[in-house]
Formats: sequence, structure tokens, C-alpha cells
Amino acid sequence: MVRVLIYALPIILGVWAIVDCAQTPATAVRGIPRALWVVVIAFMPMAGPLLWLTVGRTRGRGSVRPAPRRPVAPDDDPDFLRGLG
Repeated sequence: MVRVLIYALPIILGVWAIVDCAQTPATAVRGIPRALWVVVIAFMPMAGPLLWLTVGRTRGRGSVRPAPRRPVAPDDDPDFLRGLG
């Protein structure tokens, strides 16, 4: 089982890194162009995907800005309560 893992891990990691590279927006790719990243990932079995994960893409920071807080119910909304009176 360990032998299978030794051969399967670089393949799985490489395929995942290529798919991730292809789906990453061009503005989030760092260092070299995306096509060259795919070549690096494909021809460097363990180092390529690890380089992509550490150097090639910017880290996700979640949404750009949080959504504005809104009242949960109408009776919590000051504008709604003003309209009642």
C-alpha cells in the first residue's frame, strides 16, 4: 500500500495543481505566466506542485469586503419602526 501511495501522491498532487492553476484568475498568478506554471508543475513531479502552492498563487483572503450588516427582523429595523408611527 505504501508503494502505491509513493507513486499515486505525486500524480494526484500534480493533477490537482494543474487544475487549480487553470482555474486561478490571471490576476492571482504570481511570478511567471500561467502556461509556464503548467509546464513547471507537469515536469517537476513533487517540486512543481509545491512551488505552485507556495509561490505561484496569491493566498485567498475570503471576500473583498464583508457584506453590510442588516437587521434580522423588521421590528429590529429603525427605518421600519419609524414608518409605523
